[in-house]
Amino acid sequence: MAQHSKPSSSSPTHTPVLLEEVIRFLAPVDGGIYVDGTLGLGGHAEKILQSCSPAGRVIGFEWDAHALELARKRLAPFGERFSALHRNYSEIMAGLTEIGIHKVDGLLLDLGVSSLQFDSGERGFSYQADGPLDMRMDKRKHLTAEEIINDFSKEDLADIFYYYGEERQARRIAAHIVAERDRDRITTTSHLARIIAGAVPRKFQPKKIHAATKVFQALRIAVNKELDNLTALLDTITEILKPGGRVCIIAFHSLEDRLVKWKFKENPELQVLTKKPVIPGADEIRMNPRARSAKLRAASMKG
Repeated sequence: MAQHSKPSSSSPTHTPVLLEEVIRFLAPVDGGIYVDGTLGLGGHAEKILQSCSPAGRVIGFEWDAHALELARKRLAPFGERFSALHRNYSEIMAGLTEIGIHKVDGLLLDLGVSSLQFDSGERGFSYQADGPLDMRMDKRKHLTAEEIINDFSKEDLADIFYYYGEERQARRIAAHIVAERDRDRITTTSHLARIIAGAVPRKFQPKKIHAATKVFQALRIAVNKELDNLTALLDTITEILKPGGRVCIIAFHSLEDRLVKWKFKENPELQVLTKKPVIPGADEIRMNPRARSAKLRAASMKG
């Protein structure tokens, strides 16, 4: 998910994280077939296509219809070497079967929320931009953050905040949300952020992040079933990759990273290529502050 070499002033852009490191571990070759399971705006896919020319292919999977449309336009110059499906990465096996591909040489997942999504208030991903409490990556799905906040029990809310956001004040925040929604339905990101900030005493609020950060992360994970989708993908990696094929996964929070680490380690058919996660250098973080929490893990298929 990168900036186009010559974006128009009105084109949304997103800088791909750990781009050179991804290419180093994925090691694309001419004629290879690669899957970008989180296509986004196509920045990583573009670099992979450039690295496996003239005959290599990339199949992109993206469940955000708007991002998919933009990526298709961006990568159109690559012609038949690029194709894309409006599917979540948990459905890669089914998608590849649909287009007649059995196994591939490489797979990439970048699990971060793109700037296109995060900066759009109407998508409801961020407390920094007021908008409806939506948070759906795929508008075809029905469950929204608003429904969770207003309809789930206090106990269920606390569990979501604690297990998906690792929020220590989960029960206190859940209680304040339930009390507020009894007075007035909570429908906007700014309203929810105010409730969270008011629920947690200042001495217990995190020093480096907004008080609402972990709750918003937890809601996004719950709405989009992110950990379920990641588990489904990790359980089918060896059915997707050819012998010697490689997988690169970029995680942005500890829940994802621990899951990837454990699944890589426990799979006897995978050879882990990263003893420790690869993280961005100081220069990349300075250029793209949102990269600071990125962790890349890579593995190859034995055989």
